[in-house]
Amino acid sequence: MSMDLWNNLALGLSVVGTWSNLAYCFAGVLLGTVVGVLPGVGPVVTIALLLPMTFGLPAVTAIIMLAGIYYGAQYGGSTTAILMKLPGEPSSVVTAIDGHAMAQRGEAGIALGIAAIGSFIAGTIAAALMALFSPTLAHFALEFGPADNFALMAFGLVGAVVLARGEPLKAIAMVLVGLAFGLVGTDVASNEERMTFGLSSLADGISFVVASMGLVGVSEIIANLEKPEGERTFQRRIGRIWPDRAALRAAWKPILRGTGIGSLFGVLPGAGASLASFTSYSVEKKIARDPSRFGNGAIEGVAGPESANNAAAQTNFVPLLTLGLPSGATTALLLGALTIQGIVPGPQIMEQKPDLFWGVIVSMWIGNVMLVILNLPLVGVWARMMQIPYRWLYPAILLFCAIGVYTVSNTTADVFLTAGFGLLGYVFIKLECDPAPLLLGFILGPLMEENFRRALIITQGDFHVFVSRPISVTLLAAATVLLITLLLPAIRRGREIAFQE
Repeated sequence: MSMDLWNNLALGLSVVGTWSNLAYCFAGVLLGTVVGVLPGVGPVVTIALLLPMTFGLPAVTAIIMLAGIYYGAQYGGSTTAILMKLPGEPSSVVTAIDGHAMAQRGEAGIALGIAAIGSFIAGTIAAALMALFSPTLAHFALEFGPADNFALMAFGLVGAVVLARGEPLKAIAMVLVGLAFGLVGTDVASNEERMTFGLSSLADGISFVVASMGLVGVSEIIANLEKPEGERTFQRRIGRIWPDRAALRAAWKPILRGTGIGSLFGVLPGAGASLASFTSYSVEKKIARDPSRFGNGAIEGVAGPESANNAAAQTNFVPLLTLGLPSGATTALLLGALTIQGIVPGPQIMEQKPDLFWGVIVSMWIGNVMLVILNLPLVGVWARMMQIPYRWLYPAILLFCAIGVYTVSNTTADVFLTAGFGLLGYVFIKLECDPAPLLLGFILGPLMEENFRRALIITQGDFHVFVSRPISVTLLAAATVLLITLLLPAIRRGREIAFQE
């Protein structure tokens, strides 16, 4: 490694090494483990709830804690997936298939151990890849002008449509709705109000905290109240946690393959940890000598997906920090947290905020160590948390939502607006519309408008600028090809089959 990289890592270690940042890192991974264990809560809801509480924190401290919640939830989700066949996280759904089968034949401890080891290795390698390749990506991104930034964001929105769950037309509609919500408020250039319907409370635009908390937090609570809690089977016999040589020998290749798959999917717009874990499981099943073992307790079905979802959760920060492009709903919330702190992610962040960039990367290494220490010895505690009835959790979550929103603006209008977004989010759930494209559109809409206008101002209204620059025309062409191929019947069928698998 170059001397500059060592110096940057030393800077990150000095930032994270303070008692306050270590404490918030620990709080983040601990809370992430808890919300990963509890179905119906999850990192998106938790980060949405905690956004108002981060206002008084330094930016680097807030992001270290929120990032810990995100990748910590990937660890917690595997515990209940294995012991109860009840995934705490969507990315742990495939882990439940073979993990619970291993638990039923008395190998719960080995499954949990492999999940933790795979997660730790994947997280460590993914953080190293971030440290190695993010500077190169950031230097390349410095070549971007306003037209290129607009094209990049357009490509990101199309990527979110391609990788969103459900029908493509619904995902496109969600992006357009998100763009419309993002443009509500007073136009900076003309000082005219847009889409406010004469309401003074909308003159400054819709708060990201209000939209995210309503669409994600409140709507999930309403939807979860419809589901019966059902019988929960708890595998009480855990057994030895550290896997033997045979288990390690069978798991190390899937761990490395899962890490590679997750690292790749983490930098794709809209992909995220869930798709990475599903892809890893499919790959392991296809290359296995005996595919019939999968579903009956194949250790590769635990090692690969768990490594993939943790690697993806961490490499999600590459496009977020260096390009300002979220890879999913959770990173969209993290982008909102950075924006609230007055920080605009992009290629300049490594020069303007090196303490934040390298502090977050180093915190991931430290956070992964904390997670291994937290998860393996306390696995029984996390599993028993599943016995908490959801009817006891949702009133507390709703209360925190209301308090958080009111704390931000000190106005009851935002509380009612959050409730309105909650009902809208519930309608979207019923219509099987993925909220992730809407959140991406909500955040990227104003940024796209700003870069669009800036490009036209520089060229005095010449639209040719969007197809004359190599970067811009390449990104727009790629986005167009993606969108056209997505609408082809054969591609749509293949995409639907892949999501069903």
